[in-house]
Amino acid sequence: MSVKLTEGAIEAFTKGSVVPNPMLQVVNIRKIDGGTGPARYRLMMSDGLYTMSSFMLSTQLNSLAEQDVMAPNCICLVKKNVTNTLKDGRRVVIILDMEVVKSAEEVGGKIGEPTPYVEGQTKTTAPPAPAAPAAQPLQPRNVPTSPGNRGSGRDFGKKALSNVPNTPGGSSKVVPIASLNPYQSKWTIRARVTNKGGIRTWSNSRGDGKLFSMEIVDDSGEIRVTAFNQEVDKFFTLIETGKVYYISKGTLKIANKQYSSVKNDYEMTMNGETTFIPCDDCQDVPMVQCDFVSIADLETREKDAILDVIGVCKSVEEVSRITTKNNREVSKRAISLVDASGKMVAVTLWGDEAEKFDGSGQPILAIKGARLSDFGGRSLSALFSSTVMINPDIPEAYKLRGWYDKEGHALEAQSMTELKGGGGGGGNTNWKMLSDVKTEHLGHGEKADYFSCVANIVYLRKENCLYQACPTQDCNKKVVDQHNGMFRCEKCDREFPNFKYRLILSANIADCGDNQWVTCFQESAEAILGHDADYLGKLKESSETSFEEVFQQANFKMYNFRIRVKLETYNDESRIKGTVMDVQPVDHLEYSKRLLANIRKLEAQ
Repeated sequence: MSVKLTEGAIEAFTKGSVVPNPMLQVVNIRKIDGGTGPARYRLMMSDGLYTMSSFMLSTQLNSLAEQDVMAPNCICLVKKNVTNTLKDGRRVVIILDMEVVKSAEEVGGKIGEPTPYVEGQTKTTAPPAPAAPAAQPLQPRNVPTSPGNRGSGRDFGKKALSNVPNTPGGSSKVVPIASLNPYQSKWTIRARVTNKGGIRTWSNSRGDGKLFSMEIVDDSGEIRVTAFNQEVDKFFTLIETGKVYYISKGTLKIANKQYSSVKNDYEMTMNGETTFIPCDDCQDVPMVQCDFVSIADLETREKDAILDVIGVCKSVEEVSRITTKNNREVSKRAISLVDASGKMVAVTLWGDEAEKFDGSGQPILAIKGARLSDFGGRSLSALFSSTVMINPDIPEAYKLRGWYDKEGHALEAQSMTELKGGGGGGGNTNWKMLSDVKTEHLGHGEKADYFSCVANIVYLRKENCLYQACPTQDCNKKVVDQHNGMFRCEKCDREFPNFKYRLILSANIADCGDNQWVTCFQESAEAILGHDADYLGKLKESSETSFEEVFQQANFKMYNFRIRVKLETYNDESRIKGTVMDVQPVDHLEYSKRLLANIRKLEAQ
């Protein structure tokens, strides 16, 4: 394949001109430490006549350098770039999209005798840079160019970014988000607000304050924007999610990845000069920018990675409420997502998202910025900064819906937690027989194993199943009767005139293969016995016979159990400890379907 470089492109870049799809040779690659952020790569490139060392790869192209796809002497087609002018007048070309069309081995060495470009010094062999809009663009010679990538004559020779709109006042040109960096002073972006959080407050020794954050996107990338105090009062009610704005004069700094899942090395803070001007011409600005990961690929990703995921809501649990360490009650809901890879993953929604989520009709759910956990295999959790979208108007959603309606609905998806020997609750369905606990040595690993089973209650141990606990909401420690009408909690270091009853129930459950002793705590025990702990405690005090009848009536009933097993050692004796994480009535229709599916699998073997 004959490939020639776009002679004259370097000179045009130094003058700030638009160069459509130039073919350039990489002369040198230099890695720049990104500090707390990702590394950056600076390139020296040649057009065969001149070299220029102020090319910078955008971080989404880092893999080209890190995986040795790009090496010195290779030839690249620069498909998309933007030129930034620094305060000292120097220009830096940010490469947003680039393809290696010929490897360094194929090229064999440097093409031509290029020299560093010096302004005003032009080689006689170089075609002059066009001076008027009517001039034809520079095109790579003998390189086939697709119509979609071919530059027009009116583009080359104009100033960089002249094809993008002016701001309403005409004071500056619009630049892409991907080109923003702390070294720029004058810029304007045109972006859509995709995720606007609520106002949060703080109070410490230095005073009180408030803030809100949002995420904005254009066709080049995304960035997180935060406002504090006066800017909160000024902008919070004016900025709407989904709307497009011209944004200028924010302060840029290195992004703190601990608090942001946005894929950008920088983040923006509003200041007294920041402006947001509504934009009506916004059809070309994307609604959201996602880089979706297949559910099957979650197994290869690192723990705590922030990912974008999309899938069909296969099942959904009811909202539950938990109390956090700072004594705040939070709503949560567990759902199961499945995609065309045939794999399923448990996802936890929190707060308002959990409360308002409607899983009826098995909707498409997309989450931008979910955190990956390795608890019991692989699971996902939506964060405060995540964007949760139900049936989003994006191509991936339509493709997934078509797959599910045609064939996916009949697929028995494999839970990602099954790959690790179990899952931590939610919608995970790693079905086992109780005999598998022994034959597969479940619970013998470094981490506990989780599985689901259908089993019957064989025996319930009523002795010591109730205890008197601290009455405060966030404490369940056992209290000590002071025999003076007061009950003392050692954890809270307080005495109370009352207490609450708590349940710890030992149960023996069995299926057709084996039996297993398990421990059931409050919610699970109440579900099995059919009464809450307070009622059972008062019943035991008033009628021991009625109390025993409750246990007799609970025997020999069938349930779906979600069980955690772990090998524990006590007094030099090791044994498997089983804990019931969840217990539900058996859906006999679904249970029968699963049994028939297992029979078909056995017949096919």
